[in-house]
Amino acid sequence: MARTLKTGDAVIWKSPGGDAKGHVVKTITSPTTIKRHKVAASPDNPEVIVETESGKRAAHKPNALRRSSPKKP
Repeated sequence: MARTLKTGDAVIWKSPGGDAKGHVVKTITSPTTIKRHKVAASPDNPEVIVETESGKRAAHKPNALRRSSPKKP
């Protein structure tokens, strides 16, 4: 079963440049396109839209994301 991540949760994930940090924007359950990349989401195969600290968005499988502590002001 997929992890339950909520909108706004602080998360961390592996990227080619090292760990990336950001937050959950939403979980999608239907196909979409992000930056000209097809995201094959479905109710049985959801994807999570995340946004980095610099404002870039990407889609990831829920099991590729780890919750992290939110950044303190």
